[in-house]
Amino acid sequence: MSRLTHLDDQGNASMVDVSEKQVTFREAVAYSEVEMLPETLKLITEGGHKKGDVLAVARIAGIQAAKRTSDLIPLCHPLMLSKVAVDLIPNVERNVVEITATCKLSGQTGVEMEALTAASVAGLTIYDMCKAVDKGMVIRSVKLLEKKGGKSGHWKVES
Repeated sequence: MSRLTHLDDQGNASMVDVSEKQVTFREAVAYSEVEMLPETLKLITEGGHKKGDVLAVARIAGIQAAKRTSDLIPLCHPLMLSKVAVDLIPNVERNVVEITATCKLSGQTGVEMEALTAASVAGLTIYDMCKAVDKGMVIRSVKLLEKKGGKSGHWKVES
């Protein structure tokens, strides 16, 4: 197992120095889902929510969160993302909204945290917009699905 990289020589938390790393294409895909009552999912999919288009707002929130990850997660590098996509798919059979966030850039460090943040905040936004009708919603399965680029190369979760 490799050494944690956010520790300096004295064992203190520090921002990793990436100045010597090569600029490469990097991409990360993360996932989360929000489980809810069937009535709540129907309200979202039929556009009957008083607060507006829940999925559109969650998509924008996820994109904004990815762009602000370094403000939210200590020691993350501020990144100039070239692409952020947040896809929200209602799954009526499972009573969930499935969220997939993809982040891309050419840079010296990866975008895993940005993709995970986007997927998480999109789920939190759905919860926030729908909590008045369904306080029992569950945000779960926040995970990295795939990453490409950088020193460690390509990684993909095993199905």
